[in-house]
Amino acid sequence: MLREPPVPQGLRYLRRAARVFSTVAVALPAAAAEGLAVAVASGGDRGRRRFHRRMTGLLMRLGPAFVKVGQVLGTRRDMLSPALCDELSRLQDDVAPLDEARSERLLREVYGEEMPELFRRIDFRPVAGGSIACVYRADSESRGAVALKVLRPGVPEVMERDLWLMRRGAALAARLPLLAGMPVVQVVGQVADAVLGQLDFPREAEALQRLRGNLSAVRRVSAPRVYEELCRPHCVAMEFVPGLDTETPRRCSPVLRRGFAEAGLTAVYRMLFVDGFVHCDLHRGNLYFTEAGQVVLLDAGFSVQLSDRLRRLFAEFFMNMAVGRGTRCAEIVIESSTGLGPDADLEGFTVLMADLVHRSHGLSAEEFSLVAFATEMFDLQRRHGVHAAAELVFPLLSLLVVEGTIRELHPGIDFQETAKPMLNKGLFSA
Repeated sequence: MLREPPVPQGLRYLRRAARVFSTVAVALPAAAAEGLAVAVASGGDRGRRRFHRRMTGLLMRLGPAFVKVGQVLGTRRDMLSPALCDELSRLQDDVAPLDEARSERLLREVYGEEMPELFRRIDFRPVAGGSIACVYRADSESRGAVALKVLRPGVPEVMERDLWLMRRGAALAARLPLLAGMPVVQVVGQVADAVLGQLDFPREAEALQRLRGNLSAVRRVSAPRVYEELCRPHCVAMEFVPGLDTETPRRCSPVLRRGFAEAGLTAVYRMLFVDGFVHCDLHRGNLYFTEAGQVVLLDAGFSVQLSDRLRRLFAEFFMNMAVGRGTRCAEIVIESSTGLGPDADLEGFTVLMADLVHRSHGLSAEEFSLVAFATEMFDLQRRHGVHAAAELVFPLLSLLVVEGTIRELHPGIDFQETAKPMLNKGLFSA
């Protein structure tokens, strides 16, 4: 049987663009009509929720690149409504794991003839996986139990093509009057770069090593050791940490659970205020607690390096928030912004931002919510035309994502008081 000739790259992109456009052209009006019908019957909030749910379903149909972009966009509460961000945060990689035969072929491509010399045994059944990579357990001659995170075949080409289409779509959308003054191209570009960064496995291996070194200063917190001699361009080889289970805290004593919460929160504050190198994806699949009392961080593919200026501004904001200096907090938000909208109202923003800080400062530890605070702050920024820097929004996500986990472990923990030692270290240490 004759094979079809290879399709030129431009034609492949054109075909993909046509499929995406046709899918969106059918789904978007249907979702809008359904949302409007629900709004008329049951109220505007329910109508919007239905529309947002249909939009997240559309992203899942369009493929893994759109899912990844949706997940990252769900963090941009400074740009999108809280209801839409809540829906986007529920996006999951609905991708079947590779079977054993395909996994074996993939790993043999990664390691070639060296594989029998490097590993006594590899279990070709993935122990974890998603749209970008699968993770396997292996036994190394030199390192013992090893976790191999391997890039799925064909993923870079698919991701790069779809992200290129999204950038082009953003450039067209930015011309619409409805989006005038909004940094659409910039935000989509930042999100696309964040997704592409998760395909750079040598970068991820370096990030994991940096996190492990930085967090060694925090008691009972660690990241897996990276085995450089076993890493390859499409594979990160690291220490296999046994016994990781999201249900472990439920089996532990209240004292140990409080210790988990304090250590985990201190680790996040260390990243934010002292090191400036932040793991931005600390959902429950990347943050584990062991029965030995350890906190383990996995998967450093989505990490951000703050400039020293932004790190200090971030720390100053939290320090001033902790002592109730609302006007200074507003000034820091403006100073760290990437720009202002055409109708920016800095005076109005400053007054309302100061009021938010004063109200939050008067709350007890149990009443204060970082998510509620950030949601109101981002709403103020949107309404007053103050565009937040992605370099600050993405790291802030690490705090917002872990808040629910930390509260479950230790409902009475004081987020502002726990921050002070690391704030002092970040601001005043030489």
